[in-house]
Amino acid sequence: MRLTITHRTRYRFDTPKRSLTQSLRLWPTEFDGQSVEHWSIDVEGHMAERGAAFRDGAGDWVETLSMRGVSDVTLKVHGTVETKDLTGFVKGLREKVSPIAYLRPSPMTRLDDALRDLSADAVAGIDNALDRGHALARAVTQAIAYTPGSTESDTTAAQALEQGQGVCQDQTHALIALARAAGMPGRYVTGYLHASADGAAHEASHAWAELWIDDMGWVGFDAANSCCPDDKYVRVGSGLDAVAAAPIRGMAIGGGTEQLDVDVSVQDAGQQQQ
Repeated sequence: MRLTITHRTRYRFDTPKRSLTQSLRLWPTEFDGQSVEHWSIDVEGHMAERGAAFRDGAGDWVETLSMRGVSDVTLKVHGTVETKDLTGFVKGLREKVSPIAYLRPSPMTRLDDALRDLSADAVAGIDNALDRGHALARAVTQAIAYTPGSTESDTTAAQALEQGQGVCQDQTHALIALARAAGMPGRYVTGYLHASADGAAHEASHAWAELWIDDMGWVGFDAANSCCPDDKYVRVGSGLDAVAAAPIRGMAIGGGTEQLDVDVSVQDAGQQQQ
């Protein structure tokens, strides 16, 4: 598919911030499943200084921005990506981080007895690693119902499992936790999903998990949609959890309150041309 994405993030401060520094992970991943036709990231409403830019050990492109005296600024991402259906397999990604690094715990995926028990029950009697991954994803889908607005940004995997509902972030954290309990490396992935035929705006970007399958490599599992990522997905960044993989991370100096507005539109470029 050819997917056209527009992603706006607007920050408004009641008292101007003396300085604002942001680390951006907003560029589509370079791997066999997608190629970028064009991509731009623009700062609207304020002058910004672009700083360091580099590709990290996970193969993600990262760039920094800094601004001073900020009261109202919008980051606009726009571009078109050609995607292929690799049935969830992440082929051709150049990365230096060993898969075992993703066995480390993180605050959002910290294990408790309930997560360990769910993991053990899900993979009981299953020897094939790929089948174990699918079983873990199914267990999360069944245990945590997708319910928009039911959790907060700092809700952990254990908390989401306890209440039995959450959003894609919570389901992804839970799947990573279950995989780690089963001895399988797992990581959090952010990106975009063409989820509606009319290209309607979404509240935020999508999230799913990738699990390391011996002799196969990384394979994506989307517990929120009970599938593996296909050509409707655009992969952007990864990390141990939502905090580490966040598309935008930053630090502001100055008092006052912040208002954040995000909208994401993903459209089929092929249908637009018809």
